[in-house]
Amino acid sequence: MSILQFLTKVHFDYGSRRELPGELARNGVQRPLFVTDKGLIAAGVFAMALEPLGGTGGAPVFDATPPNPTEDAAQAGYAMFTAERCDGIVAVGGGAALDLAKAIAVLCGDPAPLWEYCNRHARPRPVVNTPPLVVLPTTAGSGSEVGRSAVMIFRNGVKAGVGCPNVIKAAICDPELTLGLPPYMTAATGMDALSHCVETYCSPTINPPADAIALDGLKRVYANIERAASHGGDREARWNMMMGALEGAICFQKGMGAVHSMSHALGALNYHHGTLNAILLPHVMRYNAQSLGGKLGTLRQTMGLPQDADLAQVFQDLNRRLGLPPGLKALGVDDAIFESIADASLADNAHKTNPRPLSREDYLVLLKAAY
Repeated sequence: MSILQFLTKVHFDYGSRRELPGELARNGVQRPLFVTDKGLIAAGVFAMALEPLGGTGGAPVFDATPPNPTEDAAQAGYAMFTAERCDGIVAVGGGAALDLAKAIAVLCGDPAPLWEYCNRHARPRPVVNTPPLVVLPTTAGSGSEVGRSAVMIFRNGVKAGVGCPNVIKAAICDPELTLGLPPYMTAATGMDALSHCVETYCSPTINPPADAIALDGLKRVYANIERAASHGGDREARWNMMMGALEGAICFQKGMGAVHSMSHALGALNYHHGTLNAILLPHVMRYNAQSLGGKLGTLRQTMGLPQDADLAQVFQDLNRRLGLPPGLKALGVDDAIFESIADASLADNAHKTNPRPLSREDYLVLLKAAY
């Protein structure tokens, strides 16, 4: 039986961004570093998130968040935090901005090389003395607001997590911040959330409460992802997508599987994480089917499917309806890298909790099937 941990304080509902001033006051933050990206600023979403504060109040804004957060970006954010004498961090954005903010907070506590905190390091440093961090997600995908790690691309080329389960003081989940998310990003980030729910449920780790949460998240995401992508202003769909994303990430403590071991390896080359998960999920489901037993029937029932439905085909058809790429080739992935991707997938922590063991050759077969 695993240790059961559900850690993060969450404000969740339309208009919940009004809680931001109170959370900053409770945590003694007077001069936060705001972490976001240029696209959110241009779209007006950053300003919407900060309406209860009346803007930044002259506090610094780090808007150089890359599509996949990097060790270099975390170091640059830490340098701004220090130079501007900040006393806390507010992150507004998708998983990249939230994970980057977590990494910045880790460095603020003890500015050692970030790799020394990585869960792939032989002896990861403890995370200590981090400044208060409040996060406002603007996508319904990564669930980083309740995730236990900051997933980064390190200078050595590895994409992996920095375990920091206690770094966030509060998450403010306001679905209104997702209403303007474009259809493609709604679909890609939504499939990220769906893959979290599926992979954590399928993980062999024993954790019945997390299984129940993962299934509830899957039910919400599968029922609402197409509505949210095609009718972005559908408030009910957006609410359910954000809740499903949060639920999928709560279950990370169960571990994931081959979808994420491969998407982490490919993501180190700067491909979009949610899109990779969408492409890989059908093929991994097909590979894992013989090891899932009664879980297959529960997944079908949760999704409202016939008991003879081919889940791999269901996910492939969903990707097609959402307008997501049919394979890795359409993303521009060169199949010449598959040998190194297979090696990196074997080394990834998500590999350990795939329900069916995989060899290097198995990974090569999956990558070729997903090409």
